Amino acid sequence: MREAISPPVHAEATRRDFLYVATAAVAAVGAAAALVPLIDQMNPDAATLAAGGPVDLDLDKVSPGQQVQVRWRSRPIFVINRTPAALTALQSADVTNRLADPDSQNHQQPPYAKNWHRSLKPEYGVLVGICTHLGCIPAFFPQPSPTTPTADWPGGYFCPCHGSKYDLAGRVYAGVPAPYNLPVPPYFFVSDKKIRIGENPKGENFDFGSIVQI
Repeated sequence: MREAISPPVHAEATRRDFLYVATAAVAAVGAAAALVPLIDQMNPDAATLAAGGPVDLDLDKVSPGQQVQVRWRSRPIFVINRTPAALTALQSADVTNRLADPDSQNHQQPPYAKNWHRSLKPEYGVLVGICTHLGCIPAFFPQPSPTTPTADWPGGYFCPCHGSKYDLAGRVYAGVPAPYNLPVPPYFFVSDKKIRIGENPKGENFDFGSIVQI
C-alpha cells in the first residue's frame, strides 16, 4: 500500500491564510451592507434637497464689516454685517448716482426689503451671491480703494468674470454686463441674533420664484 503524501507545510499555510482572508472579506461586506441603510438615513433624500428647507444662521458669527456665506437651495447666500460707514456710503449720492436701479424698482427682492438698504435691518444684508449676468459668484471687496479690484472702487461686490459691480446692498452699477440687482431671498429674524433664510416674516407671502432673474 502506497503511503499517503502530505501536502507541503507552506501549502497548508497558504490555504489557511486564504480562508482567513476570505472569511474576513465576507464579514466586512456584510458589515458594510448592514451600514448602508444607516448611512442612507443620514443623507437627505432628493425630495428634501429639492424642497430647499430653511437655513438658520447665528449672527454672532458675523462681525461688523465681515461676511459669511451659507447655502440655501444649492445657492450661495451672502450675509454681511454692514458698518455705520458702509451704511452712510449706501445713501451717498456718490454711490446712488452710479447705480442702474438705486431704488430697487425691478422685482429682485421681497416687498419688505424694497428700501435703500434692501434688508429687514440696515446693518445686516442678505443676498443671493450669484451675478445676474452669467451666474458667476461675485467677490467681496467691502473697503473703498483707489485701485482694487478696479480703479476708484467704492466698496461692494465685484464679479471677476466680466467686471460687473454691485454695492454692499447688492445694487448693480450702471454700464456693467449684469442687468439686475442681486436677489434678496425670503428671510426673517428668529431673534435679535438669528435669522432664518428661506421663510418669510409672519404675515408676508413673498415667492422667491417671482423675481425677475437669478
